Amino acid sequence: MSLSSVSGVNIVGAGLAGSLLAILLARRGFKVTVYERRPDPRLMSANGGRSINLALAARGIRGLQLAGVLERVMKFAIPMRGRIVHEHDGAAALQAYGVRPEEVIYSVSRSELNRVLIDAADEMPNVAFRFGQLCLGLAYGKNALEMRDEGTGHIYHTDAQPSIATDGAGSAVRDSLVAREVATVREEPLDHDYKELTIPPRDGKPALDVNGLHIWPRGGFMLIALPNPDATFTATLFLARTGANSFEQLNSPAAVEAFFASEFPSARALMPDLLREFFEHPQGSLGTVYTKGWHLNGDVLLLGDAAHAIVPFHGQGMNCAFEDCAELDRLMGEHHNWAGLFEAFEHARKPNTDAIAQMALENYVEMREAVLDPEYRRKKAEAEALEKKDPNLIPRYSMVMFHPEIPYWQALAGFHRARSVHGDAKP
Repeated sequence: MSLSSVSGVNIVGAGLAGSLLAILLARRGFKVTVYERRPDPRLMSANGGRSINLALAARGIRGLQLAGVLERVMKFAIPMRGRIVHEHDGAAALQAYGVRPEEVIYSVSRSELNRVLIDAADEMPNVAFRFGQLCLGLAYGKNALEMRDEGTGHIYHTDAQPSIATDGAGSAVRDSLVAREVATVREEPLDHDYKELTIPPRDGKPALDVNGLHIWPRGGFMLIALPNPDATFTATLFLARTGANSFEQLNSPAAVEAFFASEFPSARALMPDLLREFFEHPQGSLGTVYTKGWHLNGDVLLLGDAAHAIVPFHGQGMNCAFEDCAELDRLMGEHHNWAGLFEAFEHARKPNTDAIAQMALENYVEMREAVLDPEYRRKKAEAEALEKKDPNLIPRYSMVMFHPEIPYWQALAGFHRARSVHGDAKP
């Protein structure tokens, strides 16, 4: 089936990747129908305790530029120059992300970003959103989607046109591909969970420096805080599920109070609503999803978290998904049929998504432990000095965050001389 013979494309999921992809496909002239199980998020308040503020970096920025929506997003994006590390004794110091003034990442609200992308897609005459529609997977014996209208309970099948699943880490479409033995999946849950809390303004002003990502690293766990446009900070506690220093132990107000007073006293002083939020906000889980077999002929494709969910510790989940969208758009200019396009997409992206999954897990250890180590700080300073002398000597973190022209797999492999290596090697 040629690309030109298809006028319509289905997208499952109106989250960040699905909404961005809808814009890119519509710009290519396709009629796009986006199915989403939730009500329209533009008509609802944000779901407190479930956002994990997002770090927008160069790869995500490139995807937003491609879709023509970057200017809208930057209106509420807050630049962060580096990590502001808070020690036990209350001392805090900035560890810059890069060596150049423009090397910053941006704190963005997941809910606000999603609203902007849906708005931009909805403005296009060839995009239609259908909210309150739950995808049950692929229809029996067909490559069409089986959907259920959440309002009426009516079950129906979509037209058998190409369907792209951006329905997240728990993808029903991926489950169907696994059941048909088209795909195999390995899910590796992290033994640490997370809970979101709030640091409110003080006297109408932000309680912390807004131009940094704040970290309270404590070896086996950590608290982080990212700034919001309303002068609040979204704080996230990452902690083991069970055992010593775990969520399991924080089962009473007294236990929570004692834990924060002992481990995060400077943060506790800024969180007047800690106890209420701690017990009202949900405890979220984290994990990595590795999938082999992202597509079914030219009919179905997995993209974003549906194919390769990762933990959030490198700030690359959204950026990686946006890079998926940009790469699929690029490959559409090189392929004439959907089967070849989907095959090429998986071949191009899987080495990179496997690489960022590994680096995200490694970065958790760096954030919660290494940033306090004098030897780590010494090596980081040496790497920065080398990069200032020779711009081609780029540290791995910078390759990931600031150099979208360098594939993730090259960053993991340790290619530091980016200009001489990029494009010359194969994964």
